[in-house]
Amino acid sequence: MHAFLKTGKLGPGDIKKPTTSKSKEGKAGPAPPWVEKYRPRTVEDVVEQNEVVEVLRQSMSGGDFPNLLFYGPPGTGKTSTILAAARQLFGNIYKDRILELNASDERGIQIIRDKVKSFSQLTASATRPDGTPCPPFKIIILDEADSMTDAAQSALRRTMEKESHSTRFCLICNYVSRIIGPLTSRCTKFRFKPLGQEKIIERLEHICKEENLVTDKYVLTKLVDASGGDLRKAITSLQSVTRLKGKDVEITVDDVVEVTGVVPDRWLNRLLEVSQGKDFSKVEDFVDEFLLEAYSTSQLIEQLNDRIIVSDDFSDKQKAVIGERLAQCAYRLLEGGSEYIQLINLCCVIMQANQRR
Repeated sequence: MHAFLKTGKLGPGDIKKPTTSKSKEGKAGPAPPWVEKYRPRTVEDVVEQNEVVEVLRQSMSGGDFPNLLFYGPPGTGKTSTILAAARQLFGNIYKDRILELNASDERGIQIIRDKVKSFSQLTASATRPDGTPCPPFKIIILDEADSMTDAAQSALRRTMEKESHSTRFCLICNYVSRIIGPLTSRCTKFRFKPLGQEKIIERLEHICKEENLVTDKYVLTKLVDASGGDLRKAITSLQSVTRLKGKDVEITVDDVVEVTGVVPDRWLNRLLEVSQGKDFSKVEDFVDEFLLEAYSTSQLIEQLNDRIIVSDDFSDKQKAVIGERLAQCAYRLLEGGSEYIQLINLCCVIMQANQRR
């Protein structure tokens, strides 16, 4: 009997086998999320951001890689683009040549002084381990840079200047107005625009083909509408629907609505219907029933805004009055206001607007 069984400890002749993370998905562990699985591997795979792709392609071919500032809505490919560019530049050693920090978690001046400064001071060779040529610099990626404090941004600008010979910086943010001027002037700025519906549908159709999913274009259109131009959200929602229904079952619009949290059109129709009359008790009954279904009032306001803008049932003046109240209710909900009160308030304003025809 082995010493381990006798004493509970490993003896000299015992060999401890390494533990493996086997799972039902296979010997290699669970499959990665589709967002990571279908992330662009090269800058040419980036969806629709043609200007950025062209500039990066020329920069990589000429070896003149500038400091970059990517800004725009979430899910439009900002982080994926710089990671794809780094993979093309450095090949198999790209993980050793990049430092990726999420500035929303690590955004103080101490992080700039410690992690960023120490990494930027390291020298980088002009060859890979196999002897092939490689750009002699590193890349520091600061995601959500608009969450950095002003002191941290001010400290960063000096590091960008001093270590320009060995390090390139890529700042990623949603709001460029929150980046101080000295930093923006040191970077080449690119705005990532929201992705068009057709491009997102094209990407989702590619994923459906690769994963053997059964669905139609109308369902994918509903998925895109729910994502609001966010490709990451659309892919995640598609995977969630697949996990809910299974790959062998056709995905329907009801499945998309259930997973994405979109308010079904029948609730919007009922809200507009009860707001056409003068019976306040019907409005109260509708609001009570709607809240019991646990739908998001913020999501309802967003969809209602889109509905009213294109509606022919309201005059321009009525749309202006209702639109202003929609904005006020949305703001109050963000500040923690009561969903019941805001929804009652909104319905009353629509009722008053209908009476002024």
